[in-house]
Amino acid sequence: MKKSIYSICGMCTVRCPIRVETENNRVTWIEGNPHLLGGALCAKGSAASALLEDSERPQQPLIRVGARGAGRWRKATWDEALDYVADKLATIKKEYGPESVVLSSRGGPWQNMSKAFIHAFGSPNYTNHDSTCGRNTHHASLSVNGVGRKGFAYDIKNAKHLVLFGRNMFSSLRIAENLQTLDMLDNGGRLTYVDVRQTMTGVKATRFFQVRPGTDYALALGVINGVIKKGYYDKDFIDRYVSGFDELCSFIEQYTPAWAAAECGVKEKDINGFIEEIGEDRPHVIFHPGWNLARYKDSFYASRALHVLNILMGNIEQKGGLFIPKGAGDCGVKGIRSIDFPKPDIKRGDGVGWKYTHFDKGPGLAHLFFANMIDQDPYPIKAWIAMRHDLFSCMPDPEKQKQALDQCDLLVSIDIHYSEFGWYSDVILPESTFLERDTPICQQKGLKPRLAVRRKAVEPRFDSKASWEIYKGLADRLGLTQYFPFATIEELWAWQLEPTGLTIEDFEEKGFVELTDAPVYYDGEKLAGQFKTPTGRLELVSNKLDGVGLESLKPYVSAMAPPKGMFRLICGRSAVHTHGHTTNNPLLSELMATNTLWINAHKARRMGVEDGDLVEVASENRSYCATLAAKVTTHIHPEAVYTVHGFGKDIPAQTRNFQAGVSDQKLMIGKLDDWDEAGGGVNLNETFVLVRKSLRNPKRRVEL
Repeated sequence: MKKSIYSICGMCTVRCPIRVETENNRVTWIEGNPHLLGGALCAKGSAASALLEDSERPQQPLIRVGARGAGRWRKATWDEALDYVADKLATIKKEYGPESVVLSSRGGPWQNMSKAFIHAFGSPNYTNHDSTCGRNTHHASLSVNGVGRKGFAYDIKNAKHLVLFGRNMFSSLRIAENLQTLDMLDNGGRLTYVDVRQTMTGVKATRFFQVRPGTDYALALGVINGVIKKGYYDKDFIDRYVSGFDELCSFIEQYTPAWAAAECGVKEKDINGFIEEIGEDRPHVIFHPGWNLARYKDSFYASRALHVLNILMGNIEQKGGLFIPKGAGDCGVKGIRSIDFPKPDIKRGDGVGWKYTHFDKGPGLAHLFFANMIDQDPYPIKAWIAMRHDLFSCMPDPEKQKQALDQCDLLVSIDIHYSEFGWYSDVILPESTFLERDTPICQQKGLKPRLAVRRKAVEPRFDSKASWEIYKGLADRLGLTQYFPFATIEELWAWQLEPTGLTIEDFEEKGFVELTDAPVYYDGEKLAGQFKTPTGRLELVSNKLDGVGLESLKPYVSAMAPPKGMFRLICGRSAVHTHGHTTNNPLLSELMATNTLWINAHKARRMGVEDGDLVEVASENRSYCATLAAKVTTHIHPEAVYTVHGFGKDIPAQTRNFQAGVSDQKLMIGKLDDWDEAGGGVNLNETFVLVRKSLRNPKRRVEL
C-alpha cells in the first residue's frame, strides 16, 4: 500500500518539516514539506532511508556483561532491560537520594519529556549538550535582553544586511534559514562573514573577513566604535529602551577600527567600508549573535557585543531585523498542554543556581558535573542517563570524563546509534529512528507560529521503541505512572490538544496547523515590558553580571599565539554530516568517509607537506595522536588547523567510521575544566596541537 505522510526530519537538530512516501512499509521518497520548504531537503535528510536499513545500529536492548567499553553485551527483552534500569534507579534513590541521578539530552522541542521524567523521579539534575554549543550566546542574550538566545529570531528574507561571525550557515544547514538568506541576496541584500577560514558561507558573502583566531571580540569592538563615532545608531530607540549607553561610549573609545584591524589581521579600510554599509542599511541589519559559540575565552563577550550592535541598529520588531517569536497567546488562541513536573527544590549537582548564580538553571552546564562527581560535592552522582547525548563525542577529554563516570553504578544510553558513551555504558535502550516513531505535538514559535507533529512513516525494522514509550515504561516501574497518564500516543495527542479544540486529523493536510494567517509583530514604539532584565530595559551594563563581580564591558585581552611548532585547533561542521551522529550512515559515509586537516599552504610548505599527504596530529601532551590526510589551502589562517567534528571513533560495531580520522575532543586534554566563567561555555578552540608529516605517507614508502 502506498502512503504519503507529513512528518519532521530527525537527521539533525534543525528538524525540518518533511513529506515521506512509503510503499509496503518501505520508504520510497523523502522531500522537504512542499507547503513550507518547496520540497527542499539536505543530503542528511535524503539519507534517512539509509539509516532505516542500517544494520550497524542497536537492534534490541543490550546489557553489558564485560568491562565498561569492552563491547561485550547480552541481548535483552524490553521488559528485562527496563526492569534492570528501574531496579538500579530505585536502589540508587534509596541509598543516595534521587538527586544522585543525572539525565542529559540533546535538547529540542521534546526535551520536556526528559525533564518531566527526571524531575518526577525527584532529581533537579536535567542537563543537555548546550555547554558545548550555544550557552555563551544564551547567557549573553540574558545579560543584555533579559531573554535567552531563542528569545529573538531573525527576519532574514527582508533584511538588507546579514552579519555572521563564524555562523557557517551553509554547512550547518537550516533549510528555511538558508532559503531566506538566498532570497535576501537575490533581492540585493548584503552578507558579511567573519571566520578564520573560508567556508561555503563565506563564498556567498559580499564581504569576508579572515581574522586571526580568537579575535572576534576585537572586530566587534572596532565596529561598535565606528558605529558610535559615525552616529550610525538609533538615538530614539536607545533613549526609550536602553541603559548603559554612556558607559559604552566611554569604554569603546580606545577600540578604534584601526586598532581592530591590527589585532585581527585585516585592513582598516575594509572595516570602515563595512561600517559605512551597515550605516546605509540600518535598521534592516541583523548581527547574528552566534550559535555554537563555545569557542574562545571571550566568546561570551563577543556574543554580547553582537547583541549590542543589534541594539544600536534599533532593529527589534522591525521588518528585516529581529523579532520576538510569537506563540499561541499572541494569536489569541489557546496553546497545547505539555508534560511537565516542577523541578525539585534541591541543589543542582553542577553548582548552577547556588554556586554559580548568574547562570540559567534550566539545563545547567553538563561539564560542571564531572569535577563535582569526583569530589562528591555537593553529593554523590551515581547514575547518568543520556538521551541521544554522546558525552564523549560532545565534550572535551573523554578519559577525564570516564574517571568521573566510573563513580556511577549505572550508565544508560538511549539512542538510535551506538555512541561512544553508549559503548561505555551499562545498558543501551535503542530508540526507533524518526521515520519509525510518533512524537508529542510541539509548538513552533515565530512570526506565524504553528503546531507541528512528527508522524511514524513505517513500522520499526528492529526491536526499538519511541522515547516516550521508554520513559513511560520506566515511570510505570518506578511508581510515577500518575505523571505520565497515557498508554498510547493517540491518548497523549488528545490530551495535548484538548484546550485548542483541534484534533490530530487537523494535521493530516499539511503536517502542521498555523495559529494565524498573517505575521504577528509587536509595535516597535511600545516594547516596554518585553525585556525581562532587572531594570526592564536593554542593559548594556548588566546588573546581574555586576552582582556576581563580572564585567559587562570587559577590556579586550589579545588572543594567545600558538607555541612554536603548534597550531590552534578549530573544529566545525560539514553539510554532509551531523556532528558524530551520521558518520556511519551507509550513504553519507560514502560522501565523506573521514575528516581531513586543513593547514595553511605557507605553513605546509615549510613542513614539506603537500595536499593529500598524511600528517600526524597530536595533543599537547602527546597522549592522543591520529593520522589523517592534509588539505593544504590558502583559505585558513596560518595560526590554525581545522577539522570536521565527529570522527575518530572507537566503536568496532560501526565498521564504516571505526577509527576513521581524528577526534577533536580527544585532542582537548585538560579542556573539560577550561570554560567561560561569564558565559558557561567550554572553550573548545583554546586547544593547541602538534602537527608533523607522517612517516606513513605512500609517496615516502615508494621512495624507500
